[in-house]
Amino acid sequence: MRILQLHARYRIRAGEDAVVDNEAAALIRAGHEVARLILDNPTERAATIAALARSVHNPRTVRLVRERIAGFRPDIVHVHNTWFALSSSAVSAAADTGVPVVMTVHNFRLGCLSTDLFRDGEVCTACVGRAPIPGVVHGCYRGSRPLSALQAAEVMVTRRRGVLDRSVTRFIAPSRFMADRLADMGVPVDRTVVKAHFVDDPGPRTTPPSASDDVLVVGRLAQGKGVDTLLDAWESADSSTRSTRRLTIIGDGPQADQFRRRLPSGVGMLGWLDRDDVRSRLLHARALVMPSELYETFGMVLVEAMSAGLPVIVNTLAGSATVVDGPPALVVAPRNPAALASAIDALDDATVDAVGAANRRRFEERYCERVGVTALEAVYAEAIMAAGSA
Repeated sequence: MRILQLHARYRIRAGEDAVVDNEAAALIRAGHEVARLILDNPTERAATIAALARSVHNPRTVRLVRERIAGFRPDIVHVHNTWFALSSSAVSAAADTGVPVVMTVHNFRLGCLSTDLFRDGEVCTACVGRAPIPGVVHGCYRGSRPLSALQAAEVMVTRRRGVLDRSVTRFIAPSRFMADRLADMGVPVDRTVVKAHFVDDPGPRTTPPSASDDVLVVGRLAQGKGVDTLLDAWESADSSTRSTRRLTIIGDGPQADQFRRRLPSGVGMLGWLDRDDVRSRLLHARALVMPSELYETFGMVLVEAMSAGLPVIVNTLAGSATVVDGPPALVVAPRNPAALASAIDALDDATVDAVGAANRRRFEERYCERVGVTALEAVYAEAIMAAGSA
C-alpha cells in the first residue's frame, strides 16, 4: 500500500509528532511505501504571523499536496496536524484529487481554541458544538484575542469548507473517550474509528520494578498537568515512602521555574530528555505517575510505561484508567493530593511487580507495533472500500 502522510510539526516536539514518526517507520517495516509532506511551524515572530494569516487558506500547501499526490500516486492520504503551517485547505486539496483521506484527530482543536478543553484551572466546554466566540473573548489561543480570532476563523472556515462533512473518509480517534468528545464537536460518528496509538517494543526489562526506588513523572510542566498537585501529594506521603523513594520529574514548560523553587526533599527535575533516555529510565523505574487534570486525548507516556513493564498511577479523567491495567488503589480523583499520596504509598514491592507485569502483557496484546499496524491497515482498507463505493 502507498501512504502519503500530511503533518505540521509543533515548534516544541509533541506527542503527535512522535505518533506520526512511529506510524511511518512501522508501516515501512511492514512493507508499505510511505511518502511524507511534513512542514515545520515557524518559530520567528514575523514568519509565524505570516503563517497564521494563511491558516484559513494556504495556496502553497494546496499546490504542494497536489504535486505530491500526482508524483507519488498514493492509495491513501493520512492527515495528522494541519494547524497552522498546512491549514485545513490541504485536506480539501487531497480529497479533491479523489484519493481517500484518513485523518487522525490528536486534540480538541475542532471545538476548543486551546485544544485541551481546559481554562482557568478547570475543564471547559464553552465552545463545544458552537462558534468558538467564548474562546476569542478569553484569548484561549496563546493568551491573545487577535490570535484566538485568527484560529476561530480557521475553525469556522474548516466547517464551512466541508472538511468534516465531505473531505475525510475516515476519522481516527485514539480512544473511545475522545471519539465521544469529537461527536459533540460535529465529527460524524459513522466515519469515526477508535484506534489506539502504539509504540515499538523496547524489549523486556532486566530487573523488576521493585528493584528501583525511582518514581517518574514525564510531560510538559504547565497548568493542568497536575505536577503541582503531585508535589503536594509527595509532601504529605508517608514518611517511610519519602525516605526510601525518589520522585523524578522529566520535562519542561512554563511552570518549571515555579516547581524548582519549591521542590521537596527527595524530588529532582531533569528537564527534557530524548526519547531513548526516557525509555531507559522507564525500564529502570519503580512506577510512573500521570497526574494530569485535563482531558488527555490518550497519553503516549502511558503506553511507553506499559511497554517498560511499569505500574502507572492515573486519575479518573478522560478514561486513562481504561488504558492501563491496575488496581483501584492506583486510580485517584483529580486535584486530590491526599488520594494521590495514598496511591504513592501503595507502591509496595508486590504491587509494583504484579501491576508492571500485567501492564507489559496488556501492551503486547493491545499497544505494540504489530497490533497497531494491523489496525491501521484495516482503517486504510475500509476507507478505500468506502471511497470506491461512494
